[in-house]
Amino acid sequence: MRAIWQMGAVETAEATRAGRLSCAEVVEAHCERFEAVNPALNAVTVDLRERALETARARDEARRAGAAPGPLHGVPVTIKENVDQTGEATPNGVAGLANVIAPEDSPVVRNFERAGAVVIGRTNTPEYSFRAFTDNPLRGLTRNPWNPEGVTCGGSSGGAAASVAAGVGAVAHGNDIGGSLRIPAYCCGCATVRPTLGRVPAYNPSQAEERALLMQMMSVQGPIAREVRDVRLALAAMAASDPRDPLWVPAPLEGTPIATPIRVAVAECEAHPAVRAALDGAANALADAGYAVEAAEPPEIEHMKEVWFRIIFADFRVTLEESVRRLGSPEINRIVDGYFAMAGSVPEIGGYVRDLAERNRLLRTFSLFLEDFPLVVAPVSTEPPFPVNDDLRGPERVRELFDSLRYTSAMNLVGLPSVAVPTGLHEGAPMGVQIVGRRFREDTCLDAADAIERSVGVLSERLWAREEGAAS
Repeated sequence: MRAIWQMGAVETAEATRAGRLSCAEVVEAHCERFEAVNPALNAVTVDLRERALETARARDEARRAGAAPGPLHGVPVTIKENVDQTGEATPNGVAGLANVIAPEDSPVVRNFERAGAVVIGRTNTPEYSFRAFTDNPLRGLTRNPWNPEGVTCGGSSGGAAASVAAGVGAVAHGNDIGGSLRIPAYCCGCATVRPTLGRVPAYNPSQAEERALLMQMMSVQGPIAREVRDVRLALAAMAASDPRDPLWVPAPLEGTPIATPIRVAVAECEAHPAVRAALDGAANALADAGYAVEAAEPPEIEHMKEVWFRIIFADFRVTLEESVRRLGSPEINRIVDGYFAMAGSVPEIGGYVRDLAERNRLLRTFSLFLEDFPLVVAPVSTEPPFPVNDDLRGPERVRELFDSLRYTSAMNLVGLPSVAVPTGLHEGAPMGVQIVGRRFREDTCLDAADAIERSVGVLSERLWAREEGAAS
């Protein structure tokens, strides 16, 4: 029998709802796991265990009194340190923002708690959540449980992915404006979904002003978990409505069935041999599950990446650069310099407006491709997971890294859903792919990810087996 902390969200919620486990038992087990592994990982940076135990006991008492348990009843979750949680700081990895205290919960926290989840801690993120690596002067470096010294946990939701991979919490909250859910899930051997824009409501009550237009249109909130079914369950809870987000869409979580066999396009990109092997493994798993798999390169990915760069850094220059230059570390400023060098000249208003229009054309082009191929299997990165803090090597390496992530940032530009799922290991580190689908069809992406997971297995179980072997 698995240890309680090894149980996923679906298994945990079934046990607590049925009374086979109490919420207090579950949270106590995760608190013990937290104590055992987090000091070395530095994934959870705000310890809320004492409050979590109080909440868990209250959940148990309410159930005994006859209250209907929620779909995430007693499931331990973590929250990334860039969204608001009442009474907690929202520093976003920045020492100068450590005293920004949330006056109330963000929609993500509110929806988790309404579903019965128990928040056990807050997780690390890079400064301004603006790196694919998780390190900052305020909280320090978060390490990857698979290879703490050699491989990054990814970013910006690196604390989220590292914690859940190691067994601290069954679900971790993260967000994604250019890959910040899928990159850390890829590096840490987890599953995640970058939902369609509008699926999950978002808002920070502590914010001083609204985010820039395209940051609003490209940033989404989502769950990271060890199992695909847990991602599905958590997404349903997170997607509950909240009137504070006017972009939220009441779209059904299950869409009209697509005629079978569903055609799947597997990207024909140049990539590291280990990435090509991951794509081939995913393709074989889907073919075995009855999908019609074909090699077919999706349209204009490179151009989509370029437009994404120009737009996001135009927004960044107006709304964030002054704060980064004033409050950010020398490291983040050096990386931002590399970003600007990579993006080229940031467009003035005329170029910005034309890029906004071009975004719509690109979405139309990709949507037409998805009419023929309802699913696309593509790399998260065309390289294996990166060495720790690899982006500090200089502007040329920054360009190489983001070139490798072009399929990932492109999906944010056009707002399409994408699920990242592990496919195995390469030299002891996780590998995986992403599955892109039609707007608001996260269900079809998750179904395909389920098929891959059934073929590969749950990767974290190999991590724990290795840990047990080392201890014996």
